Amino acid sequence: MRIDIITLFPEMCEAVMSESIIGRARKKGIIEVICHQLRDFALDKHKKVDDTTYGGGMGMLMKAEPIALCIENICDTLGKKPHCIFMSPKGKKLTQARLRELSEYDNVTILCGHYEGVDQRVLDEFIDEEISIGDYVLTGGELPALVLADSLSRLVPGVLSDDLCFSDESHFDGLLEYPQYTKPAVWRGIGIPEILISGHHANIEKWRRQKSIEETYRKRPDMLENAMLTQDEKKFLAELSGTEK
Repeated sequence: MRIDIITLFPEMCEAVMSESIIGRARKKGIIEVICHQLRDFALDKHKKVDDTTYGGGMGMLMKAEPIALCIENICDTLGKKPHCIFMSPKGKKLTQARLRELSEYDNVTILCGHYEGVDQRVLDEFIDEEISIGDYVLTGGELPALVLADSLSRLVPGVLSDDLCFSDESHFDGLLEYPQYTKPAVWRGIGIPEILISGHHANIEKWRRQKSIEETYRKRPDMLENAMLTQDEKKFLAELSGTEK
């Protein structure tokens, strides 16, 4: 997968995407991340990428032409148009389900907004979807873009050591992750659940699944509406709901 990030702060994006698991995957060539300085596509000597808004109002707006030129440059390099995403508080909220769908693309381009936003005409012309990471506003689109790029990259085969590294985590199957423990078995007088050292893998898996349901019920009950549960798990949830009343 190749991810292109259009930004006013490419050094910021490079710094984050060059570290840890994602950085190692880039070095191995498993994923490709290209950070584009939008000012390189400005048409004037001052490299200006914003201007005042028509109709009045506070703040500046990002101009259409530099963004269009940058995306067209990416299209020329790829030989096709990538799937283009604009990080915006007006977009649909990012979910693990949507990430799985996005991971099917070979090329994804992410536009980082700034100031009061972006000229609507370039969004209408080039952007395939708008995505939000939450119901709040940040000073720029770099942090949301990095969240998307990181969470998307780790779904690419080979980035993580094993598919279980992400398929066993919160949100992957519509549930929150079960509690986990490491050594020592007793810490400050507090032990771990005995089942985890029983050696009975089937019972451990059942315990973990029930704990995932329990965690989701207590912390994010809204997620249970779409969770895929067996009849036994639905019965367990009903019993759990009854004890919690």
